[in-house]
Amino acid sequence: MFDAMGKSQLLKYFGIFGLFNNLAIAAYYCYIESWTLSYVWHSISGAFSGKTAEEVSAFFSQYLDIGMGNFFNVSPPAFLFFLITLGLNLWILSRGLSKGVEMASRIGMPILIIFGIFLAIRALTLNAGEHGAVYDSSVGMNFLWTPQFDSLSNPKVWLAAAGQIFFTLSLGMGSIHCYAAYLKERDDIALNAASAGWMNEFVEVLLGGSIIIPIAVAYLGLDWIQANVGFEMGFRTMPTLFQNWGPILAALAGVAWFGLLFFAGITSSLATGQPVMAFLQDEFKLTRKRSVVIFGAVTLLLALPCVFLYEKGAFNEFDYWAGTFSLVVFALAEAIIFSWVFGIDKGWDEITRGADIKVPHFFKFVIKYVTPLFLISVFFGSMIKPANGEWTNAFKSLFSGDGWPLASDSVIGNIFNIGIADTRWFIDGIPSNVFIIDMTRILILITFIVIGLAIRAAWKRKQQLA
Repeated sequence: MFDAMGKSQLLKYFGIFGLFNNLAIAAYYCYIESWTLSYVWHSISGAFSGKTAEEVSAFFSQYLDIGMGNFFNVSPPAFLFFLITLGLNLWILSRGLSKGVEMASRIGMPILIIFGIFLAIRALTLNAGEHGAVYDSSVGMNFLWTPQFDSLSNPKVWLAAAGQIFFTLSLGMGSIHCYAAYLKERDDIALNAASAGWMNEFVEVLLGGSIIIPIAVAYLGLDWIQANVGFEMGFRTMPTLFQNWGPILAALAGVAWFGLLFFAGITSSLATGQPVMAFLQDEFKLTRKRSVVIFGAVTLLLALPCVFLYEKGAFNEFDYWAGTFSLVVFALAEAIIFSWVFGIDKGWDEITRGADIKVPHFFKFVIKYVTPLFLISVFFGSMIKPANGEWTNAFKSLFSGDGWPLASDSVIGNIFNIGIADTRWFIDGIPSNVFIIDMTRILILITFIVIGLAIRAAWKRKQQLA
């Protein structure tokens, strides 16, 4: 697709990002997905019934073997549910687009929305004194919807926001390109794209934002949430909070919450598999079943560090480099290639051809100028973000000859492990977290290079057959 958009043969190698992002994201995303499936089962079986908040949090730690002092972080149930989840994804993918991916989406999306509406209504009608709640749920809503304008100067916020929106809409990866290949010439791109974005944000922002934070704040208070909010909070706290609603409603709420997350996850993970399989089928003429086996084997291989070395940082490395950084880089390349190499005039014709809605002409200017400039500023800002986000002091330090003080969470800071006091690979003969992080990065880089070689091989094969 990229090769057809310009004259340079190098353009096709931007397709590496499209395949790499899908593979790397599938590796760790299926593991998260397996947590939600496991918690659906544990909610049904009453595993959280009668447990205190500390016991539920400890249950999650034991499930992932976090803080247990073991080098490898996984329990047999966690690994079993991961294999079940990966197997379910592969089985659906093996059935094809119409009988597999499309059918799963038709079943999963309505269930997801029904679960979300049920939980949102329960959350928004939760008042202080009801079912043990200490505060009204509106306190959490006010926290979510009150702007924090000082965060607008933090490039990390923009990078995370861009990575999130690209991830959730399957942009910056090969999924949209793959699905676009099945469109007819006069299919309505504008309305389909707009409706996908609207529905996605309705589910994520309106439904999602009306559930976890409002419920958690109602029971635990805003100060506790601000101190403990994070990726794992939904697993460590929500089962406890549901127990306040009685055994039956608690089980229903647990199934609805973790079921919602599971269906949201599997519809996304399926989208990561289709582009890789399409590449293998189209370029190397492999059968769908063989493509599924190869995709499954590579995904499993890449997932093993995320599963067994979760606490050591391997999981976070996959999430940062594939789920955030690489998405933004690829999206920037897409914006420039589409607007400036392929040409915005030809691109605008593709967008508006057969459209049932009129796309405002202003967006032509946005696509050509605003989007690339915005992504460039986000990219370079995140690369050289200064310590504490103090840009003025950073420039003063640079001009005074003291150098540029890089933040530890800048891209360059991440690469050189800035802020880590001890960067030794081995401590007392045991591999350190720094060693695991560096080896994970090498694995990610090797994966990227191998995909590039596969694209080169496919290109040479196509030339020989021409």
